[in-house]
Amino acid sequence: MLKIDLRGTREAKKNAWRTAEVWKWDGSGWNERISQPEQDARTPEIAYAVVPSEPGWYRIDLHSGDVDVTYGDEFQADAELRAISLHPAPFRLNEGVLWGYIGDNGRTVIEPRFDYAEEFQENGLAVIQSKGHSGLINTAGKEVVKPVYAFIGPFEEGRAVASDSKGYFLIDEKGKPLTGRRYDYLNSLQEGRALFYKQVDDKYRYGYLDRNGREAIPAQYEDASDFKDGKALVKVQAGEFALIGKNGEVLHTYHYPFVGNPGDGLLAYQAEENGRYGYIDEEGKTVIKPQFTTALPFSEGRAAVNIAETYQNAYGLIDRNGTFVIQPNYEYIQQLGENRVALGTPLKPAEPFRGSSYTIADAVTGRILGAHPLRGVNNYSEGLASVYDEQETYFIDRSGNRAAQPPVVPGSGTLSFSGKLIRADVDQRTSYYDRNGRQVWKENTLIPLRLPYAVEERKFKPDFNYLVYYPYVQGFSDSSVSARVNNRLKELSLVNEVIPEDQRDYSYTGDFSVSFFRKNLLQLELDGYRFPYGAAHGMPTRIFTPIDLRSGKFYELKDLFKPAINYTDRLSEIVARQIENDPQYSYVFEGAFKGIAQDQPFYVDGEALYLYFAPYEIAPYAAGFPTFRVPFAEIMGLINTEGAFWRSFH
Repeated sequence: MLKIDLRGTREAKKNAWRTAEVWKWDGSGWNERISQPEQDARTPEIAYAVVPSEPGWYRIDLHSGDVDVTYGDEFQADAELRAISLHPAPFRLNEGVLWGYIGDNGRTVIEPRFDYAEEFQENGLAVIQSKGHSGLINTAGKEVVKPVYAFIGPFEEGRAVASDSKGYFLIDEKGKPLTGRRYDYLNSLQEGRALFYKQVDDKYRYGYLDRNGREAIPAQYEDASDFKDGKALVKVQAGEFALIGKNGEVLHTYHYPFVGNPGDGLLAYQAEENGRYGYIDEEGKTVIKPQFTTALPFSEGRAAVNIAETYQNAYGLIDRNGTFVIQPNYEYIQQLGENRVALGTPLKPAEPFRGSSYTIADAVTGRILGAHPLRGVNNYSEGLASVYDEQETYFIDRSGNRAAQPPVVPGSGTLSFSGKLIRADVDQRTSYYDRNGRQVWKENTLIPLRLPYAVEERKFKPDFNYLVYYPYVQGFSDSSVSARVNNRLKELSLVNEVIPEDQRDYSYTGDFSVSFFRKNLLQLELDGYRFPYGAAHGMPTRIFTPIDLRSGKFYELKDLFKPAINYTDRLSEIVARQIENDPQYSYVFEGAFKGIAQDQPFYVDGEALYLYFAPYEIAPYAAGFPTFRVPFAEIMGLINTEGAFWRSFH
């Protein structure tokens, strides 16, 4: 054991001292506590911390205290730690990104072992994901519902929507399915009713379940909305809409080509097919005559409307009389609550698809409040709204100006209150702050592998619309190998030679994770997303990099197999058989698969080889990256088991 002298840490305050806790990184977090010898704080000349002499990463936490230091029972300490509020947090580890939970003090309470973790809900349950499935845990980290469902939504009124391969259904807080059948679509419970649809006589029809999963209102509507204030809008048939009660009773009927959802007792409508929009009250009386090309629901006595023709935007804000409170001069208007709106103006008027900047206005008077241009705005809650500009993310108050409430975080994203803490999801990274703005936790930027190797996260953000996190591998003994490997990783991450923003017609984000690490093989996954301005969607990219940590070699598919052997034909046969016989590959375009190429994109784990294709290559965009698993046992006769690639991880 090594002794670390703590005498230099004594505080100036009389009778004040700092006690030490020593923690070791166990590969997933600072979870291994190193026992310390009992010391007398009244004799600081002998105060010290002990650290094991074996290699590893260690952390010493110093805590202020007085001379009456007591040592409580560890079980009691753990119980108290679990009693505080918990916050989901991602950890970057040598097996990828895993989620766990931290306490208000930033320490790990539930170790990272989930693919994703959500906030704890009021019922003390949190949705987690593991191996592509969702389950529920309690605040002790124990599984209340094993991760067997494809999806679990938030609980509303003691019920949550879940799904499996057969469809959607309601579950209770123990995970018990309540519905006797599966539905093609199901909304969460609202006022004791959950909106669903199912196929009836070759047509889809909407209805409502009660909280016990029974069909309270049969599937009979062409369209429908959630209940609010005891009423819901439904489409009975073409040209006929109705406002119904919770038992399906018709309260009012409207004979128009279109009627929108109610807000503040008013409903947008069209008097003629493809005509302009106005507003009626719930009894069907016209309140504002049709005159708008777009009419959004009323909220807080006002609604955003558009008067522009031919798919252009000229939004303004009207009151219940149809009078403009804010003139229709904006690309977009977002109602933020608490009588505030965000007014969007194109960054480049000739190219509105490049995005907008926003200013804050008073929804009652129309007066501009905050003139500073913002790039993103969230709704108000208790007098604060999370916003970001070109440089920072922060809160604004109802005056539209930067609020006194910290923190201010460099980058673009969102701040939200999480119990006693403030969660920051900024530049695709999560961190937590206390209410005074002190950072209590952030994602780790160093991923330990084994000494001397580690992967460092580096950030590249030359402008607002280009963000890349790329890996830098530490530990190579040869500086030339280190430079070659890391320069190659930068190139693959698209860090070099970026087109200036004013000349670029797309945005780009890139990230990485450790996909597989064993023995001397480090396999990184580099993901990117290129979004052309104005496109319906962007194009994702995915690259795996099997790297030998001894030589720095980037292995290719051919390196796995015996020399001069025709491995592509055998792999092609295996993949073709999977496409033909496995229902999960039914999405593959007929005749699109032409075989496995010698330079086919691939990755490995300890048990199998994985071959994958880019979106659109053999399947629809929605299929993502079609991937085929080939167990090593199935192709062992082809593998060069004496080759450098195989021996790097065997």
